[in-house]
Amino acid sequence: MSSNDSLKVGKKKQIYASWGYTRAWYTPSDIHFQDLSNNYHPATGKNNYYDFTIYDAKANDRPDFNAIPDIVNLTIPQFVIRLGYYFNENTGIELNYDHTKYVVNGYQTAHIKGQIDGVYMDKDTILDSQKFLAFEHTDGANFWMINFLKKVKIYEGGKNFKLCYVAKPGAGIVFPRTDVTLFGENLNNDWKVAGFIAGFENGLRVEFLKHGVFEFVTKGTYANYLNAFILGAGNGKASHHFFCGQFTASIGLMFGKN
Repeated sequence: MSSNDSLKVGKKKQIYASWGYTRAWYTPSDIHFQDLSNNYHPATGKNNYYDFTIYDAKANDRPDFNAIPDIVNLTIPQFVIRLGYYFNENTGIELNYDHTKYVVNGYQTAHIKGQIDGVYMDKDTILDSQKFLAFEHTDGANFWMINFLKKVKIYEGGKNFKLCYVAKPGAGIVFPRTDVTLFGENLNNDWKVAGFIAGFENGLRVEFLKHGVFEFVTKGTYANYLNAFILGAGNGKASHHFFCGQFTASIGLMFGKN
């Protein structure tokens, strides 16, 4: 290969967009609930004051496999979107969005410590979704990240097939819509910027038939929700943080020099 050919290879540019599906696993988290406003809540008939923590709350994702065949509901499952640009053959940047869902397991036994209406508590309790607590980011835990891209070619079969390893370190924000029931009062909140996320994604990328792209990757992240919801007319908020692991498959189109 001549020096001119090497220069051309180094300057290959590529833009791509893809859609896919993800599964997620979460570590237990300590969820802190706080409302010091002492505002009236009609569900309880009291001026609720609370400041307590639920320790090691276990949570799962919500696969919604039954929604996948319905083309109208492509946004209901735990979908992902990738928009990327390679400055050259190996290096680029990507907007990375995961519509993961986070659901605290109902009726689990967890330790609670703190105050509710001036009563101090330090005991194990059952997370009864009807009487006490249901907590979930199910219209999306919503991980928005900007990732740095690094691609390493593993195998190339002609002009229409290329197998690569991809690595994507990045960081961004969490933008959840939190559905919470607390003391019998339910609120499905609006979307809001609630905290930050950082992590690393890596796996295999297949480029095929000139414009096709498929990725199968794993991802590990740390997500910190500093202010996850506001309940009713008060100033209630929930905060927690956890580690998350994901398996993701996505397919899409790419354009530019391959």
